[in-house]
Amino acid sequence: MKPERNVIIAATGSVATIKLTQMIAELSDERLPYKFHLKILITEAAKHFFELEQIPENVPILHNRDEWLGWNHRGDPVLHIELGKWADLMVIAPLSANSLSKMATGICDNLVMCVVRAWALEKPLLFAPAMNTRMYDHPITKEQIEKLVSWGYKEIPCISKKLMCGDTGNGAMAEVPTIVEAVVAAFRLDN
Repeated sequence: MKPERNVIIAATGSVATIKLTQMIAELSDERLPYKFHLKILITEAAKHFFELEQIPENVPILHNRDEWLGWNHRGDPVLHIELGKWADLMVIAPLSANSLSKMATGICDNLVMCVVRAWALEKPLLFAPAMNTRMYDHPITKEQIEKLVSWGYKEIPCISKKLMCGDTGNGAMAEVPTIVEAVVAAFRLDN
């Protein structure tokens, strides 16, 4: 029997969210050394880049409204805390410039950012930046990435290519196989 791991895939407001279904498929591949149990978290902006119906029915997809559905009174479970307890690893792919900035400054105004803010630092948190070259090349981006790395988060570096807007340069999210490889590697390092 393969070891089983619980993984959160979070997608933020970048066009690279179009690769979410591919990421789910590749992390569900039976040839991987682990059986991954997946939960998907999305920001409102991420919803613009795919249809919810594209996600396999056996993979829960959670967004802001779900944070409040299960909580009515003191003592009720708090979703962003429960997700952090459930997960062995979180991968944010894509991580938009806006969400990168929120992470680096501790803003937690949506479900994804609340899970990040409450994340146990001894667990792996991987992030794959994805943004326009002009945004990626801005000096604040480097500072923010360095801050996340200093906390122990692992960057899956972006790549240079022709972007959806037609520009060419840095800022494209790493390819899905690279992200899957980083997830698997994080668990190998853990053993």
